[in-house]
Amino acid sequence: MEKKIFYHRNLPHWHPAGSSIFLTWRLTGSLPQVVLRQLRSLREQMSKRKAILDSGWTTDVQIMEYKRFFARVDAILDRATTGPLWLKQIDVANLVQQALLERYARLYKLWSYVVMANHIHVFLKPKDETTIASITKHLKGFTAREANRILGRTGQTFWQDEVFDHWCRDRAEFVRIVRYIENNPVKAGLVKQPKDWPWSSAAERTRRGLNEFRELT
Repeated sequence: MEKKIFYHRNLPHWHPAGSSIFLTWRLTGSLPQVVLRQLRSLREQMSKRKAILDSGWTTDVQIMEYKRFFARVDAILDRATTGPLWLKQIDVANLVQQALLERYARLYKLWSYVVMANHIHVFLKPKDETTIASITKHLKGFTAREANRILGRTGQTFWQDEVFDHWCRDRAEFVRIVRYIENNPVKAGLVKQPKDWPWSSAAERTRRGLNEFRELT
């Protein structure tokens, strides 16, 4: 039987084994309190409904509700009008990109990514028996320590604990996720073409001279 992984932190997380996962991490303090209250409300609503099936899958209603809320949060992050913007610093952005492409490349197939001013999007597929929890622990832990060192911060939180995630269900959704991630800097008004944003999979494929889509790790 196919193994499916479910766990619950601030929001429910479903990770069917062998699936590619779309992840979003944001800097601590990057969302205003009103949005955080909405996030807590969504968590409580989803818990009360108890609509999680024994298999660990979600209902279509839950999935759509989660996507709509994620889109609202992501739009706020793109505007970058509140909270820290540490990822705008070139050395910090380079650090995060290097960790994704090299330091932990053995843990996953990396399909797509983008590093924005206050959050990152990553689309990957765990290798072998590696879990998403292990991948996020390694990536967030290392980049937080090193970024704080660069920024001259000691013992302070860098990433928000919460991770938004969504597992890819089919090929059409796979394509939509890649386009969503790589178009993020364009949507935010930072560049005209995805490949023009240096801290992205679109730019990385250009740097490697790749003429077709393929995994980066």
